[in-house]
Amino acid sequence: MPQWYTRHVFRCFKTLERLADKLTGAAGPVFVTLAIILLSTGVLCFFEVIQPSLPWPWLTTPACILIALNLFAHYYYVCTISPGFVSDPPRASGTGWSWARKRDASRGRQLTGVRWSEDLRVTRAAVSKCRKCGEMRPERSHHCRICNRCVLKYDHHCPVRINQCVGLHNERHFVLFMVYLVISSFFYAVFGWKKVLLGLGWFDESWPYFMPPVAFLLTYILSVVMFLAVSAMAGWHLYMVASGETSVETQDHEHYRRVAKQRGDTFVNCYDLGWRTNLELFFNVGPNGYPLYTLFVPLRIEPYTDGRAWARRPGFEAHLGVRPGEELTDEDDD
Repeated sequence: MPQWYTRHVFRCFKTLERLADKLTGAAGPVFVTLAIILLSTGVLCFFEVIQPSLPWPWLTTPACILIALNLFAHYYYVCTISPGFVSDPPRASGTGWSWARKRDASRGRQLTGVRWSEDLRVTRAAVSKCRKCGEMRPERSHHCRICNRCVLKYDHHCPVRINQCVGLHNERHFVLFMVYLVISSFFYAVFGWKKVLLGLGWFDESWPYFMPPVAFLLTYILSVVMFLAVSAMAGWHLYMVASGETSVETQDHEHYRRVAKQRGDTFVNCYDLGWRTNLELFFNVGPNGYPLYTLFVPLRIEPYTDGRAWARRPGFEAHLGVRPGEELTDEDDD
């Protein structure tokens, strides 16, 4: 096949891809509004129709309220907190009622930048120049073609659910939102099936609730679908977190493993400190981070790093098995 033909086909697909990015970006606020309406409808249906019939109300009612608070709070955080752009000035430590308090052992010590335990080796990030915007950016940063800016610890751009990038400062809220969405949709599906039969008219009873049965049935179907879909997404993201990777890095590391294997080398991710330490660093909890209750109470916390220094395996300055010049960069759209 002639090269000019394949080149024009490739450019055509690239043009369509950019157009789709612009359309989804423009419709982002609409998607977020729709998500808020659906979440609110589902929560109202749950607390009016399902929750009063749950056993041990003294225990289940506070638990359900806490799950709902986490669901809405983390969605609000992930939609409103900037992911962290390379060009942004350093962020000051958060204060106020919405911020968690640091552990006693960590108070007075900075939890961002080069931090926090003698057991960890944290070194400054290598810096390179972005070929698209010209920013000098630290490693693990990537250029978002929709925002047209470089994002610290870029994971992906999510135009449908949150209308912005997932990066260093909101990635924790993104993962926790998915986890609580899975939990809430699971309980909705498990405890709501008898009410579905009532709404379908299987029993010789009238529908006694204010919410119309159609709204309940639709949210029930949506909860089942969301549980199946988001469970896979949340599980995959937690696996990547436990592996010390982002979505972009997972793809890059697969390429590095393949190239290293072809020449008889072994690729080793220098950010992978073991699943437990990786999770503690991501959620910034543990003996030298914030208390564990921050995973269950929707409070804001600072990431363990400012994005310009990273914890690494002992003795590693970079990935093992990647030779100079083999590092992948952002895809060139030109």
